[in-house]
Amino acid sequence: MTPDLMATTLHLIETLEEENAALAALDLPRASALLAQKQRAAEGFTTACAAAPPCPADREAVRASADRLRRAASENQRLLAHAILVQGQVIGAVARAMAQPLAAPRYGATGDLASGRRAAPVALSASV
Repeated sequence: MTPDLMATTLHLIETLEEENAALAALDLPRASALLAQKQRAAEGFTTACAAAPPCPADREAVRASADRLRRAASENQRLLAHAILVQGQVIGAVARAMAQPLAAPRYGATGDLASGRRAAPVALSASV
């Protein structure tokens, strides 16, 4: 494994692990901010793979790196799917809350809101 391939592989793994940590915490803004870095790391990895000659002497290092990359990518896929699901649930909760019609205000003789039924407050709660 060439030093360039090793470095780009490590950079991609670290980027995926950083995004995985953000996704596990449901810190979607932080995870989204890593998208460009992840794309650059993946492109660098692809380029380095294409340029690296096969080297059987480094077979164990390649296998270890490939296993770690596979685990990080698999976890990334799982966490992204979970984040999309949670985000959809939040959007659904907001949409349902907004779909409830609010009663039109009624005014009394003085022009103030008439006493009686007031629009109920709306609260949103989503648990993961």
